[in-house]
Parts: sequence; structure tokens; C-alpha cells
Amino acid sequence: MSPSRTALLVAAAALTPALLFTTPAFATGSTITSTTATATSETPVDEMSEEDLRIAILRILANKDSGKAVVREANKALDGTAEDMRNFLDTGYRLAQAEDDRVAIARILADPTISNALRAAAEEAIDGTPEELRYFLEVGQYKVDS
Repeated sequence: MSPSRTALLVAAAALTPALLFTTPAFATGSTITSTTATATSETPVDEMSEEDLRIAILRILANKDSGKAVVREANKALDGTAEDMRNFLDTGYRLAQAEDDRVAIARILADPTISNALRAAAEEAIDGTPEELRYFLEVGQYKVDS
């Protein structure tokens, strides 16, 4: 990683808690599960400046839960043009997250000790849409055995 990208990543990581604590979603106590990324405003991705695009992607990279596919695609976007960054934030992030989610579900399926009900639900979820994958990992897997 280049020194300038490292410095930006460190700066974004340092600012993330302050920005998260001031967002309306945090203030209301709701959970953010969307993979749509924006900078600090409600500015649509296609209207963001190049700097805002970089900050939004660096925030994604600063998230300790970002998987390998998300990190790979985010870095590829940062190395590209402003349009590459917009494409990542519009659709690439969602697709990379889905790849990471499929890997997580495959790990669940690889566990020989899971219940038959959880195995059936995971097998059904693994071929789903990105939103279905995310739902299974965040909610569905916990509802199966309860």
C-alpha cells in the first residue's frame, strides 16, 4: 500500500467514529444494513466529488468487517478513475459484499456440526440475491434454530 493511501486510510479510520456518532441513523438507534455508500452528506454517488468518493471508499476499507472481496475491489477502485470509484460505490461494493457473504455461508455449510434446518437454510440462501445473502447472515441463520 502506498504511503499516501496509508495516510488516507489512517485519517479515515480516525474520523469514522466521530462521523458515525453524528449521523441520524446512530442518533435514532437504528441499524444500518445497506451496502449503499455515501460520504458525510446525502449527496448521491453520481454527484460526489472525487475527494468524497475516496473518503467513502476509505471508510469502507476502515471497517474491520470488510471481507477480502470488498477490500480487493475497493483498492482497485481507488487505483482507478473517479468513474471507477463511482461504479464501485454504485454496484461494485454490493457485489463484492455478496461474494464475501457467499464465502461466509460456505463456511457455515462446511461445519459438520450444524443442524439439518440450518444446513437447508444456508443451502437455499447461498444461491440468493445479495440482499438475501446479507439477510441470512444477519438474521436468518439465528431464526432457523430458535
